[in-house]
This record gives sequence, C-alpha cells and structure tokens, in this order.
Amino acid sequence: MSSEKAPPSKKRPFDAYARYSGMAVQMGVTIFLGVWGGQKLDSVFDTNPWLSVIGSLLGVGIALYVMLAEFLKPRS
Repeated sequence: MSSEKAPPSKKRPFDAYARYSGMAVQMGVTIFLGVWGGQKLDSVFDTNPWLSVIGSLLGVGIALYVMLAEFLKPRS
C-alpha cells in the first residue's frame, strides 16, 4: 500500500493579502457602525457618552468574534 499524498494546491500569494485586507475593512466598518449607532442613540436619548461607549465596545466585540471565527474556520 503506497501512501501517496496529493500535491499541495498552489494558491496565489495575492489570495492571502486579499483575505486579510478584507477582514481589516470589515472590522473597521463594524467598529465604525457601533460608534456611529451609539452616537445617534446618545443624541436621541440624551445619554452622552454612555451609548457611544457601549456601541463602540459592542462593535469591537462583534468584530473580534467575526475575525476569530474566520481565522479558526478550517480551509479546504
């Protein structure tokens, strides 16, 4: 019985750059939306700066969760 392995797939180096830069943009947009939403809610409910702080922390938390889930996802 021979144990032949399939040759490793040759991905272009650009694929990794595109993947990680896309993740960075997604992370930035998520944090921005959390801060922007918190500021809008602060202006409506006059709770300056509490909802902005909560929105920014939620944005960072969601962005980190999505990024870690993407890193830990098995690649085929």
